[in-house]
Amino acid sequence: MGKIVNVILSGGVGSRLWPLSRKSKPKQYLPIFNEKSLFKLTIERNQAVCEHVVLVGSVQNIDLAKEDLKAVSHDIIVETVPRNTAAAIAFAALSRAPDDILIVTPSDHLIEGDEQYLQAIKRGIEFAKAGALVTFGINPTRPETGYGYIESEGNNVLSFREKPNYDTAKDFLKSGNFLWNSGIFCFKASAYLQELERFDPKVYTASKAAFVAAKDGVLDEELSRKIPSKSVDYAIMERSDSINVVPSFFHWSDMGSFDSLYDYLISKGHPQDEHGNIVIGESHKHTVFLGVQNCVVVNTADAVLVLDKAFAQDVKHVYELLEKENSPLI
Repeated sequence: MGKIVNVILSGGVGSRLWPLSRKSKPKQYLPIFNEKSLFKLTIERNQAVCEHVVLVGSVQNIDLAKEDLKAVSHDIIVETVPRNTAAAIAFAALSRAPDDILIVTPSDHLIEGDEQYLQAIKRGIEFAKAGALVTFGINPTRPETGYGYIESEGNNVLSFREKPNYDTAKDFLKSGNFLWNSGIFCFKASAYLQELERFDPKVYTASKAAFVAAKDGVLDEELSRKIPSKSVDYAIMERSDSINVVPSFFHWSDMGSFDSLYDYLISKGHPQDEHGNIVIGESHKHTVFLGVQNCVVVNTADAVLVLDKAFAQDVKHVYELLEKENSPLI
C-alpha cells in the first residue's frame, strides 16, 4: 500500500479578511491562533496520520511556508498563476505514486477536537483504500449561509448544494440530512486523476502539461494559464458516482470572514465591550464604540476597516474594488 500524504492547498488570499490578510501574507500565515498560524496548525494536526506533506502554494507567498515545513518530510509545488482546486489537487496527485492516499486539506481552516478529527480521517482512509473519493461533512450547528452543503444518507452523497440563503439554510438544518462541506478530501492519487480525466479532460490534460514542464517544482506559467479554473467540487465531486461522505463531529470553521474570527476570538477571551464590539490588529489607540453593537474595528499599519459583524461576507467586495484599482493595499 502507498503512503499517507497530506496535500495542503495554500493558494488563497483570504479576501474577506482584508486588511489583515494580504497577497503577500494571506490569512493562513497570520500567527493569531494562540500565536500559531492556521498553516502551522494544519501541519501539526495531520502529522498523526500522514508520513509526508505536499504543499501546493502560490509563488507570491510560498516562502512563508518554508520555516514550518522544515519539521516534516515534504515537497513543494509552486503555482505561478492560481487555477483553482481541481488543478491544484491534480498537481499533487501527479507528483505521487498511484496508490498513495492523499488527505487534501485547505491551509486556512480552524479545527478543534483532534480525536474526533483523526477518527473521521481514519474512516475516510478506509473508504479511499477501496477506491472511493471521500469528502468530509461537518454536522451543522446553525443555519450558515457562508458554507456549501452536502445532502447525505449515511455515507452516501445525494447532492451538493451551493451556499444557500438564510431560509434555505434553516430548511437544511431542520431536515437533519445536510452537512457543511468542509473542503477536506481523501482518495488515492490514481483514483482522483482517473475521475478528473473522465469528467474534465481539459483540466486533466492542461494540468499534466504544466506539471511535466515544471522546473524545480515551479509550474510553467504559460501552460498554467491554459488550465480551466474550476473547483474540485464542480469538476468532479458533483458528478462522480464514486463519492462517499464521512459525517464528522470535530469543531470546524473555514475562518473565511470576520464573523468567524470574531466568534473564535471571543471564545478565547478577546476583550470586548458590553455591546460585543471588539478591536483586532496592531493599533494601541484607545477605541470607544457608541450606539453600535457587534461591530469590529480592524487596524493595520496602513488601513482601518470598521464593520458590523453581520456584513462580514461583504468585505470581499472591498478587496475586489481595491484589486480593480491596482491598489498597493492588497
